[in-house]
Amino acid sequence: MKRTINFMGVRKFAFAMTLILTVLAIGSMLTKGLNLGLDFTGGTLIELRYQESADLGAIREQLEASGLKDAVVQSFGATTDVLVRMPGDDPQLGQKVADALQQGNEENPASVTRVEFVGPQVGEELRDQGGLGMLLALGGVLLYVGFRFQWKFAVGAIISLVHDVIVTLGILSFFQVTFDLTVLAAVLAIIGYSLNDTIVVFDRVRENFRVLRKASLIENINISTTQTLLRTMATSISTLLAIAALLFFGGDHLFGFSIALFIGVLAGTYSSIYIANVILIWLNLSSEDLIPPPAKEVDDRP
Repeated sequence: MKRTINFMGVRKFAFAMTLILTVLAIGSMLTKGLNLGLDFTGGTLIELRYQESADLGAIREQLEASGLKDAVVQSFGATTDVLVRMPGDDPQLGQKVADALQQGNEENPASVTRVEFVGPQVGEELRDQGGLGMLLALGGVLLYVGFRFQWKFAVGAIISLVHDVIVTLGILSFFQVTFDLTVLAAVLAIIGYSLNDTIVVFDRVRENFRVLRKASLIENINISTTQTLLRTMATSISTLLAIAALLFFGGDHLFGFSIALFIGVLAGTYSSIYIANVILIWLNLSSEDLIPPPAKEVDDRP
């Protein structure tokens, strides 16, 4: 018989550590705030075209050496097309960037094809829409889990997801990782990933209520989590390996996206065991909660 791991034996310690980490994350967001990128704060977009393939790393070094710091450099379309995003609305910024990149680069000169200023109003709109999208995602999760399982499962899932988002944003805030649209996309992806892990454990808990009729709720959760552990570890490790490849080889533009996903996957795997399940214990989930209410009898007599 497969040995059952007593996950819930350390649930109080695990939840205390979770609470401390969550408070620290919220404290970091309140004191340091998020390091919002140009997608949210506004800035200048400069499109450059090279005669040959551009070296993004060398472009960043040239701009920093010229005193043009905080530049976001990325390729788009062909390998000869480069997009540079800079803070500020200086109309001469495009020419300054072009002049800085021409120095010592006569073999592969760059020409400016477009300079465009993105105002902070657009950034505020993106921020509001991103926050609204996150709230709608959490609301959809609440309805989905509530209908598929039971409201106690829905509460556990939502608290687990909120924890994952807060911890991820708190760590990004503490290390001042640039928060742009790619990082926002990663946060939304974290919600989906964490929910998937939680649903797998919840589904097994529900099934085991029918199979393990004499087992207590804590025994049920320990058995269910042990039964799904290999699947959870295989999914988490394979996902983390893919994210690690992006983190080390994806370049600066994907760094925030990759590190946010990496933190979120770790937090999601942890929360599906030690937050979602603990909430079920606190709410005293029982087999009676999963029994559908009896249908009302209809009196057909005239």
